[in-house]
Amino acid sequence: MSSASGQAPSAMRVAAAFTTVYLVWGSTYFFIRLSVEHIPPMLVGALRYAFAGLLMLLWCVVSGEKIFSWRAIRPAIVSGLLLLVGGNGALIWAEQYVPSSLAAILLASGPIWFVVLDRKMWKENFSSKATISGLIVGSAGVLLLFGEQLFSGPAADAAHAGNKGMIALVLLVLASISWAAGSLYSKYKAAGNSNVVNAGWQMTAAGVCFIACSGVSGEWNAFRAQDVPVSSWLAVAYLVTMGSLVAYSAFTWLLQVRPAAQVSTHAYVNPVVAVLLGVVFAGERLSWLQFLGLTVILLSVLLINSTKYRLDPGFGLRGRTRKRAIIPDATK
Repeated sequence: MSSASGQAPSAMRVAAAFTTVYLVWGSTYFFIRLSVEHIPPMLVGALRYAFAGLLMLLWCVVSGEKIFSWRAIRPAIVSGLLLLVGGNGALIWAEQYVPSSLAAILLASGPIWFVVLDRKMWKENFSSKATISGLIVGSAGVLLLFGEQLFSGPAADAAHAGNKGMIALVLLVLASISWAAGSLYSKYKAAGNSNVVNAGWQMTAAGVCFIACSGVSGEWNAFRAQDVPVSSWLAVAYLVTMGSLVAYSAFTWLLQVRPAAQVSTHAYVNPVVAVLLGVVFAGERLSWLQFLGLTVILLSVLLINSTKYRLDPGFGLRGRTRKRAIIPDATK
């Protein structure tokens, strides 16, 4: 997913990266839930990010990248802890007590936090009626998509979970804020660094933190690897390869070459993918209200992106938007 320094990435490459983030991360809600059914949550995070980070850094060494540079490591550690520990770690823990559909609803507030926290783009984002309308429409679409479950199954399940269920709901909101903050920090502070090196150190830092959290919480004492079914191990393997190595690399690359508000639209599309996968592979029913929600969410994505498309017919890769880009394409 890299391009030569100083050259604009192709529209096909950008579209492929968005597609990967949309589809793969839409499926990870299910695989996270499957993994934490038999593996402690912090250990799931440790396995996922430690393996993915080390594999990514190993690839960097093989391909001749310079990985031991404090200039690259420092912002990667900060953004990795915000994104993967504060963001995904809270999601992993919360899915023990709340259904994945409810988690998806709360995390769908991500695009709002991207706009609120991205100070450098306040003038453009808050002056764009399309962007603001897209945020409102997208939030409404997510509520429509999960409206039936929100006021019955998931809400009831969270209530039955007691204090831990309520803590999980609060953590999911904080996770959404942490994810947006980490994404923006990575976008602005990692400029000029190799995307793969940045992603490798982000995941490695998160893996080390998860290992420490797992040990302190006592997860290792009760964990018995031989009792974990193959399905949970396969879920972890999917999270390592597709969720982290493939999709996360595409996400960090997109942050360098596209506006943050645009990249954040994955928070709206991922629940759509999760629902569609449930309909196709798990035999779940799609009601007319959910279908309406899907349509509204897709409309919101078009609204958020519409300003960029008008300014730059070439998917934002040429012309006016490219000239005033804050972060150049510094991938290698």
